[in-house]
Amino acid sequence: MIVAEASAPRELKTVHVAADFVVVGGGLSGTCAAIAAARAGLKVALVQDRPVLGGNASSEVRLWILGATSHGGNNNRWAREGGIINELLLENQFRNPGGNPVVFDSLVQDWVGREPNLTVLVNTQVFHALTEANRVREIHAFNSQNSTMYRLTGDFFADSSGDGILVHMSGAAYRMGAEQAEEFDEPMAPGNNYGELLGHSMYFYTKDVGHPVDYVAPDFALKDVPALIPRYRRFRTTEQGCSLWWIEWGGRLDTIHQSEEIKGELQRIVYGVWNYIKNSGQFPEAANLTLEWVGTIPGKRESRRAEGDYILRQKDIIEQVAHDDDVCHGGWSIDLHPADGVYGDEEGCNQYHAKGVYGIPYRSMYSRNIDNLFTNGRLLSASHVAFGSTRVMATSSTVGQAIGTAAALCVRHRCRPRDITKPQLMAELKKMLSAASHYVPHYDALGDGNLARQAKIAVSSTLALGGLRHDGGWKRLTVGYAQLLPGRIDADNVIHVPVRAEAATTLSVELRISERPENHTPELLLKTVELPLRPGEQTVAVPLPRLDREQYLFVCFTENPAVAVGLSSELVTGLVAVKKGGLDKVSTTARQEAPDGLGVHSFDFWVPERRPDGRNIAFTAETPVHVFAEDNLVSGPLRPISGPNAWMADRHDPAPTVELGFARPIKAARLSLYLDCDYDHPLESVQYRHHDRVMPLLVHAAEVRVNGRLVAAITDNRSPVITVDLPEDEEISSLSLGLSNAQGHAVSLLGLRIA
Repeated sequence: MIVAEASAPRELKTVHVAADFVVVGGGLSGTCAAIAAARAGLKVALVQDRPVLGGNASSEVRLWILGATSHGGNNNRWAREGGIINELLLENQFRNPGGNPVVFDSLVQDWVGREPNLTVLVNTQVFHALTEANRVREIHAFNSQNSTMYRLTGDFFADSSGDGILVHMSGAAYRMGAEQAEEFDEPMAPGNNYGELLGHSMYFYTKDVGHPVDYVAPDFALKDVPALIPRYRRFRTTEQGCSLWWIEWGGRLDTIHQSEEIKGELQRIVYGVWNYIKNSGQFPEAANLTLEWVGTIPGKRESRRAEGDYILRQKDIIEQVAHDDDVCHGGWSIDLHPADGVYGDEEGCNQYHAKGVYGIPYRSMYSRNIDNLFTNGRLLSASHVAFGSTRVMATSSTVGQAIGTAAALCVRHRCRPRDITKPQLMAELKKMLSAASHYVPHYDALGDGNLARQAKIAVSSTLALGGLRHDGGWKRLTVGYAQLLPGRIDADNVIHVPVRAEAATTLSVELRISERPENHTPELLLKTVELPLRPGEQTVAVPLPRLDREQYLFVCFTENPAVAVGLSSELVTGLVAVKKGGLDKVSTTARQEAPDGLGVHSFDFWVPERRPDGRNIAFTAETPVHVFAEDNLVSGPLRPISGPNAWMADRHDPAPTVELGFARPIKAARLSLYLDCDYDHPLESVQYRHHDRVMPLLVHAAEVRVNGRLVAAITDNRSPVITVDLPEDEEISSLSLGLSNAQGHAVSLLGLRIA
């Protein structure tokens, strides 16, 4: 029993947390920063003002996680983010096939719980910062649930809070609102009519309970929805959650200090919309639906943006400008929203895509005037226009991993975040990120420090891709359908493709490539082949041109509804088929037509269909179109880009193996195997159901032997990386891998690293 006698005013219980790295904000960007730093050996504190981690991806808001893949609705092939966010998405795919946001909460909690160096404080709001000599010294935070004050000290801090509470209190330079077009030569900079800020959104979920349910709206619910919401005809009983992202408002208000007002208005809108659906008589199919969940906090899009040593801008995205310090990539469209939101006459957003992914420079990830403060998530140093692309969660998560890794280097080398831009330290940062399967643009992920490069490598077999069997039915050419093939630079070739014609006709096949070898927008037409067809099934010969550089060739079968092409069920790393056209959720038309003077490009969209659709085109080649050689195991990026960048065993190899022999024995601590986890699949975290719970080309089982002795046996793998601890005190003369794929596909490896 506790009896507190009358006394003088009392102090709150105060706990001091000392860390190497303190992260403010537990959205995905902050969570990935904290995990990355903890894995690199730092003592980390993660401070989150909400009861769960995940931010807009959590069950409190329920937005799907997206990034450069853009729902698969743009021309960014194999663009899904790597590293920690990729781990989370792949595990979510297995644990949570129904896309339940509550299950995703538990997954994130598992991931942070695995890190012994990481202390997580939820329900804890930062409210004070002490800054001396351009450095944050400590911050103060309060947890209302345990009535405890926290004093957090650290060598380095990160503001991942979205609204930039630490940026603001520390005195760091920041911006809020849109720049004028002249400042960064940005034709997309919005005028006053469109607005300077993106608003908040609030979602709701419904449930069919099997019997009629009445609904009586609260007094505060919006009245006369058709008169006040110009897009009211877009409401459907089949849509819920973040499919209704366009229920947005608040872009003309202070999106920080007036956030409660914005929330109140969004509540009026949501309950009013549901009243309209249930009681207007326009939706008889809603009779058995009940309102299962409404968000209690709005999902925020934009507020403060920190200023770093570099401010990302429109041209960096559209022109895909390469920077020496690019450590992450983006690929979402420049996605700006009208400030009037759901009450405006405009469409809900204005999206313009680049022709491929772009790099994000490290100089945009720390404060330009506070020497120990990293900034990420919505606080990335970017103009309002560029922010329209970088703000999405998968992109922000990769920035989080980059700054968490950079913080570890800062501690190790006793330097400032700015000092990491020096060439030697930048090379070390890129090496560490790549080793963790994070994608660094224009970087050989398997080069620096990889002892496997010293080995003589022998494999049990190599796939020389001579074709894909015709066992997947037919694809009628109601729209253009194209097969991406690795281009040959050493020889001409001919492929033979099964087709079926309903009547005598001519089939046009266009052979296209991208202007940039790393892109997958087929804007350059090399040749058109006209193929006369007779009625019925037949095989046509398509001559493939010799290319002068490594890149993908698009074999485009143009629209002809009287013709179908044969398909294959076979899956091969770095091969994908795409259709000409847009995607309802993203690129709603088959072509991006750029208005004059907007500073963006016009081009056609060629987008994939999701499994079990979207099969490759069947063919046989007179010579192999590509050899999946073992050299790819120790060089290049860890994903297809201008080529597949993979070793694959022959399909009929009964026991695929890789043998590494060292003329001079080595000592090493760790082996990492990088697997094909289908970087072309968007893997939305909620609402979507994905065909595969485990990616089909993943290596599912592996045996690792050192000097002939078994040191590891992995089974039931579903991770993008298999990591094996090696006997550090033993000289390694040979290392062998026995690999298998439980789903019946050929074994594939994107690379291996020994360090």
